[in-house]
This record gives sequence, C-alpha cells and structure tokens, in this order.
Amino acid sequence: MDLSYHRNLINYYNHFKPLIFIIMSTKTQIIASSTGGSNYEPIAAGTYVARCYSMIHLGTVKESYMGEEKFVNKVRLTFELPTELKVFKEENGEQPQVISKEFTLSLGEKSNLRAFLNSWRGKALTEEECKAFDITVLAGKACTLSIIHKTSKVSGKVYAEIGSIGGVMKGMEVPALMNPQMVFSVSNFDQVAFDSFPDFIKEKIESSNEYKALKQNAKPTAPAVEEPIMEVEEDDLPW
Repeated sequence: MDLSYHRNLINYYNHFKPLIFIIMSTKTQIIASSTGGSNYEPIAAGTYVARCYSMIHLGTVKESYMGEEKFVNKVRLTFELPTELKVFKEENGEQPQVISKEFTLSLGEKSNLRAFLNSWRGKALTEEECKAFDITVLAGKACTLSIIHKTSKVSGKVYAEIGSIGGVMKGMEVPALMNPQMVFSVSNFDQVAFDSFPDFIKEKIESSNEYKALKQNAKPTAPAVEEPIMEVEEDDLPW
C-alpha cells in the first residue's frame, strides 16, 4: 500500500479541520423550550376605577366543567381602566389597559352575573327585574374593580382577573370612555363589528348555535339556560 497516499490524506484533513468544524458547528438548530410564550404583563393587582365599554353576546357555546359538557349562553363584558395608560402601539399613543370577564347570560338566583350586577349597583335586583333585564344599559357605566392575580395550572404563568366589582364612591370622578363603545349580539349579527374582533372571540362566536343557525338561514333553538331579555328604562336603574 502506498504510504504517501495516507500521509497526503492526513495532511489534507489537518489543513481543512478548522473549516469542517465551523461548518458542523453552524448547522441550523430548532430549539424547544419550556420558557417560551408572549411577553404579556398582567395588570397590577389592586382597586381601580373603570368603565364597561364592550358587551359581546357570544351565543350558546359548548363548555366543559368537571368533566361534563353542556351548552351555555355566554356574554363577555370588557372594562377599560382610564387611569392605567400604556403604549401598545406607537402609532396609537397611550391607551387604557382593559380586562374582560365572561358570564352565563342568566339572572337565576345563583347566577354569577346576578351577583356581579348586585355588587355593582349596591342594591339587589328584584325578582321582577330579573325576569327581563336588558344588560346593554351597562355599556359606558362606571364602576370600581378589584383586580387579583392567579397562576395558571397549565402554563404556570400569572394572569389578572376581576375579583370583584363595586359602585363609584359619591363625588369620585371617572374619566370618560377612551375606547369606542361596543354592543354586539350574535342574534342581531353585525358583520363590521364581528370583523373587528380578535380571532379567539370570532372563533367562539362561530362555534355558537346562533351563528351556525344564521349561516344555515334557520332559527336557533332557545338554550335552556337563557333568560328573556327585554328593554328596561335606564332611569329606573340606580347606576
């Protein structure tokens, strides 16, 4: 065997070894990590003045609770905190931070929405009022919110949640709404308003019985948990 061949091969390898190492070390990598995710920073825990600026009727959607699936009629209320301003996009300047809470659209004796409204008003709704209450009168109304922090059992991340609501103290001024007021019902569909919603809200509405019936040009069946909604004179409410 020609030993000069092997010597030349070794010399070739030693000459190009640094280049081979660089090529191997700069290979494209795709790294998975348990610390990924958005840079979302929750609203600081505390008590704030706020205004309800958005009420979105999501429709009758399927939910799972304690391993049981059922259809519930849902509404999403969103509040702005006019004293807590933040720049989310440079072109929009300072905007108020916002927080939302979803409820089953029911004013039954044990419903969360009924308890929420009672705390807001500082006065319990009567049984007669609960038979037919137009919650759109909430839009634009002032309140105080107690915001608490909780930790997600899934991601381990801290998030903000409305812990409780109350009325505004006498003499306290709450700045006017900065966000456009929004009232939307899937039963009285507004495509322009719908198109302005973030994707996760659109997807929830699209999963509702009302939306599916609308697309099929059929009337939706009334959900078992839905309470009738009728107009109520705003002057009769102690807001």
